[in-house]
Amino acid sequence: MKQRRGETYFSATELERIRQAVHAAELNTSGEIATMTIAESDRYLEAEVAGSLFLAASASLVIALATRHVTIWSYIPMAVLLYIPCCMLIRTFPRLKLPFAGRRRVAEAVRQRAVRAFYEKGLYRTRHETGILIFMSLLERKVWILGDRGINERIDPASWGEMAGSLARGIAAGNGCDALCEVIGRCGAELSRHFPHQADDVNELQDDLITEVPK
Repeated sequence: MKQRRGETYFSATELERIRQAVHAAELNTSGEIATMTIAESDRYLEAEVAGSLFLAASASLVIALATRHVTIWSYIPMAVLLYIPCCMLIRTFPRLKLPFAGRRRVAEAVRQRAVRAFYEKGLYRTRHETGILIFMSLLERKVWILGDRGINERIDPASWGEMAGSLARGIAAGNGCDALCEVIGRCGAELSRHFPHQADDVNELQDDLITEVPK
């Protein structure tokens, strides 16, 4: 299946549902919840090259066997000719390159991108350091939930892992909006236990889903 872009993954109706879910979750807490989705956390260029080479070599071998013309003088030129079409195929269907990147490489790329987004989008600037980011990387179907220092002092960061896994499974199953709204509500309930709403509380982060348009 062709990868959907981060800024078009949710429909207009779903985006409004997400905004309302964030607004409702923040009514009972001084914590701030932000949601963000991107198409991919990394280009994985080395995996793109490795995948293209593998597909080109495999296709060349199949053609050589089918035509009963297995010689190095036909196999290598055929693989070279097929490399560019295979590269275009992987760029069209980028999930094909993930197996060539490896699970550890993919997981670390998503983690680093989530941390970078947390600072790029200013979530560390909330008054009481109670910002939380629900970060979704669509290509990898992985989710990170990051809390600022004030939250991490009261709530174990590992506690977000089950919610992140639940949301990741929802995205993989094609139920991203429902899963996200559910997790937003659960985050709000957890935050309200430790950071109840204050009389002077103001909305410091946007309720709308944050997206990035590929450059």
